[in-house]
Amino acid sequence: MEYFVQQLINGLTLGSIYGLIAIGYTMVYGIIGMINFAHGDIFMIGAFVALIALIAIGLTAGAGLVIVILALLLALLIAMALTAIYGWTVERFAYRPLRTSFRLAPLITAIGMSIVLQNFVQVTQGARVKPLQPIVTGGYEIMRTTTEHGEFIVLVSNIQILIILTTVLLMAVFALIIARTPLGRAQRACEQDRTMAALLGINVDRTISLTFVIGAALASVAGLMYLLYYGVIDFFIGFVAGIKAFTAAVLGGIGSLPGAMLGGLIIGLIETFWSAYFTIEYKDVAAFSILVVVLIFMPSGLLGRPEVEKV
Repeated sequence: MEYFVQQLINGLTLGSIYGLIAIGYTMVYGIIGMINFAHGDIFMIGAFVALIALIAIGLTAGAGLVIVILALLLALLIAMALTAIYGWTVERFAYRPLRTSFRLAPLITAIGMSIVLQNFVQVTQGARVKPLQPIVTGGYEIMRTTTEHGEFIVLVSNIQILIILTTVLLMAVFALIIARTPLGRAQRACEQDRTMAALLGINVDRTISLTFVIGAALASVAGLMYLLYYGVIDFFIGFVAGIKAFTAAVLGGIGSLPGAMLGGLIIGLIETFWSAYFTIEYKDVAAFSILVVVLIFMPSGLLGRPEVEKV
């Protein structure tokens, strides 16, 4: 039981990171019907910007609690701002000119932008992994048991608490933005009918650009959380995490924000429990197999709505 609880905590932490990345996929698809395959690399850039910011600040593990909090907030703001600029630039120069083109063109462009961003970071930052010493340390003991094989302690670390609480807070704030603000109403209007939204006075281009900016900012938060949790990053983490987050978005129902978070949690739990109870080499196979099964019986995903074709 104790081992199960520990893996549950680990799975929820990993799933929270996937969920934050998956929101960017589902937002863009919900408004313009395009899969932004470069979003995973935006997440990777957010992690690198956060690492550079933390190194520039000079934060160390022995710093006081207040200093650590202020430094992390500053690094987070820097990462969100600069990563949002990357997101806006990608939308403005790579996707907007092809918005009215045939559907395959934006998909090819998205894959091309993913490769460009990967190689840009590889050239500028190097191909080796970049480590970060532990900054958020410590944790709390939840359960303890003694068996014939020794003692097992269930721990929840402070970084795990930080990741889960940050994810819950951002989801709550973002849900309020979508439901209660003019930007949220404009996004929902563009999702239903961009032409009619433009006729009603909504600036569609600005709304789509802001959607990319918000998605990139959320991805940068996930990048910082990933950096603090694992302590190492490289230029390739965006591809792997991006594919997992895209799978989470499809699993939960692409176009549904709660579905993106639910899908992220499910993928994180599947990976963690499979690695814990079976062989770690096939954890990705298990996650994608669950996706295939869900899409066979529920093509719209767990929380997605069937797409109605307008004629």
